[in-house]
Amino acid sequence: MSRFVQDSPALRDPYTSDWLLQGWLDRILGPDGHAAAKGRLAALSADVLGPLRAAHHDAETHPPTLTRFDPWGARVERVDVSAGWDTQRAAAARHAVVALPYQRDARDTWGPGTRVVQHALLHLWGPESATFSCPVAMADGAAALLAAADPTSPWLARLTSTDPAVAVTSGQWMTESQGGSDIAGSTTAARPGPDGTWLLTGDKWFCSAIDSAMAVALARPAGAGPGSRNLAPFLVPRYAADGVTPAPGLQVLRLKDKLGTRAVPTGEVRLDDTPAIPIGDAGVPGLARMMTLVVVTRLHNAAAAAGGMRRGLEYALSHAANRRVAGGVLADNPLHRATLGGLAVDAAGAHALAAHAFTLLGEDPTGDELRLVAPLAKLTTGRLAVASASEYLEAFGGAGYVEDTGIPRLLRDAQVLPIWEGTTNVLSVDVLRALTTGAGARPLLHRAEIAADAAVTRLPSHLSGGALSGAGLTGVAEAVIAATRRLAADVETAAADPRDSRVVAGARELALRLGNTLTAALLLEHAAWAADRGDDRPALLASLWTLRRLGGADVSADLHTHFDQLI
Repeated sequence: MSRFVQDSPALRDPYTSDWLLQGWLDRILGPDGHAAAKGRLAALSADVLGPLRAAHHDAETHPPTLTRFDPWGARVERVDVSAGWDTQRAAAARHAVVALPYQRDARDTWGPGTRVVQHALLHLWGPESATFSCPVAMADGAAALLAAADPTSPWLARLTSTDPAVAVTSGQWMTESQGGSDIAGSTTAARPGPDGTWLLTGDKWFCSAIDSAMAVALARPAGAGPGSRNLAPFLVPRYAADGVTPAPGLQVLRLKDKLGTRAVPTGEVRLDDTPAIPIGDAGVPGLARMMTLVVVTRLHNAAAAAGGMRRGLEYALSHAANRRVAGGVLADNPLHRATLGGLAVDAAGAHALAAHAFTLLGEDPTGDELRLVAPLAKLTTGRLAVASASEYLEAFGGAGYVEDTGIPRLLRDAQVLPIWEGTTNVLSVDVLRALTTGAGARPLLHRAEIAADAAVTRLPSHLSGGALSGAGLTGVAEAVIAATRRLAADVETAAADPRDSRVVAGARELALRLGNTLTAALLLEHAAWAADRGDDRPALLASLWTLRRLGGADVSADLHTHFDQLI
């Protein structure tokens, strides 16, 4: 009796096979800028296909362990990680995944577009990083905070080093068990110590990458008033000067047993007069300074969501091309083609939103537009990632539910994305605040109006299929215009009184509509640029996103008809 063996899903080169990523880089960086980035993107892609995939598997199958005491009772607070985790650590430094935006030669080459190149690196590497992208996000956030508040800090040089022997990552110690996202309830106290240092005392409940050499912690300085705005960020060295002995008064109480991100050592930390360095003036309310870090990590969260969606789609497409059902190849089944085509559209939308956020970060990291786009990008992509991951598992049938295939990890790891750095509801309230600041939603609404015009005047008129053959591109424009008009009215109401109970109750729905509309506008912008160069594929993606997400149309027939172009 012969035994049937299903081929495992293959992975194409994630850089050369991703035409959407390449087109986006051509448009934002220009042909010369993209050409200057190709060498580093190709090098990382080659590592992703080889040693980093192996390291990813090793880190996933050998989770971290905690040893609190040595055999003779001395406190060591040692977190042991796998060889694969250390391989990812070295790769992050070597490929300048954190360092790139802080390098003078990179800024000379790409200017504000340096953040666009960084996003491309994250997009390629994140899904095979065993979620080492988490400490990378926090290291970038810490570097941005130090660059703004204390640019001479020796820790900044280590965070942005490309030498694996020198480079460090950072943790982020904000939440406490009694407060969670309500950081106003934080009880960690800071008091002045000797030699200009401060001493921190308190418990931190969710401390990711606890093996990092440093962390940024929120604490309430002595004499500071109540509330969240009076908290201040402090840099906490994880170890003493020898790099091995735990910092005085620092205890790792336990490692978290999490649903996903299992390779990331996440712990509970107790601080008892632990030395720390204030980031900025500890006498000045510091939550606004801390938001520099939070904005960066939220954008990394969006990048992880978009990258994971694209990689899950790649696996599902490979499986469909090899799996035979009902006498044919699964990839030829109209229903499955429509399902995967819809996932391709969603992956394109998530990529556009994350890439746009990084573009804004490079152009103006403290601007009004980014203040709104950062929470929108994070909450929209986070929810898309979970829904898509669930579909990817389903696309594999029973094999998608079996751990040793590696497929369940897609869903386990995706579920953290709507939670870490603020849940959907927390971010939706942040969106309400952003609507009342500076330009509010005006840039977003204006972008949507321009995109609606481009749908009619600049996109190809020969697209055909179910929904497209009926309403056509006029229907796409109408969907954007209708969504924008409704948003304009609702935004005006929300901005007038963001604390009104009805406004707060509808904040999630409003934020998601803003995110979906912005995504439609971004896809249509890119589609117009591509159409001018003879490429109609982005127009298909933009039109199908818009008709489905803004117009509520059934685009299943189009997803099947245009499947080969969409993927």
